[in-house]
Amino acid sequence: MIRTTRYFTEQVLRKRPYLTQEMCEAVVADPIRTMVQDDGRIRHWGAVRLPNLEGERILRVVTLADGETIHNAFPDRDFVRDEP
Repeated sequence: MIRTTRYFTEQVLRKRPYLTQEMCEAVVADPIRTMVQDDGRIRHWGAVRLPNLEGERILRVVTLADGETIHNAFPDRDFVRDEP
């Protein structure tokens, strides 16, 4: 099982009940894109299906610098897929 920060378990999952830890783990395991932030944390983007919504949504999952400990997650409406 992947590690999470206290912020993720106490704040993120409570504020966004449509997200699950499993959904976030899947994005970290197989991201569409990753990017290292200036503070060393890593952004992972991936496509997920959210409950009660049709089609896929892009989820941004932020991990600590270790690339494994999930810190934050939210739908990213501004994500643009690269052109083929």
